[in-house]
Amino acid sequence: MSNEKKGSVSGVVREPDKKKRNENYNQYVKQVTPTFSIWKNCLKAFIIGGIICTIGQFFINYYMYIGADAEMAKSYNTLTLVFLSILLTGLGIYQKLAKFGGAGTLVPITGFANSVAAPAVEYKKEGQVFGIGCKIFTIAGPVILYGIFTSWLLGIIYYILKQYAVV
Repeated sequence: MSNEKKGSVSGVVREPDKKKRNENYNQYVKQVTPTFSIWKNCLKAFIIGGIICTIGQFFINYYMYIGADAEMAKSYNTLTLVFLSILLTGLGIYQKLAKFGGAGTLVPITGFANSVAAPAVEYKKEGQVFGIGCKIFTIAGPVILYGIFTSWLLGIIYYILKQYAVV
């Protein structure tokens, strides 16, 4: 081990004694694994998710104030939150917000909009077709696929139950 630092990965891998190698590896993993507070992360997610929902409620109230009925205000709210999420993703702000707020940014519809927009922003340098076109549904694609499949399956179950007058 002339140029290797003690506790480095290559030193752990080259250890001939299997028990010692496993101990060294476990110690190395413990050193490099980040520690976190579950309660602190939950609080940050609650705060950020709450702020996003409060902003959404503000838009619903605003759209109703300017004359939209409740259903139309909710639709406009959804469009506004998706637009803001995509805009903040494009500006690189949503990732910083997600790093701080964790799951609080992923649960609302803004998280889904971010998951569609982020790959498009990341791969735009590869062109319209092979960059944006191929990568835009990397995350959202499976959600859409299984959502459609599940609705199709539930539709068939509903149809069968309706035929036998169960529903």
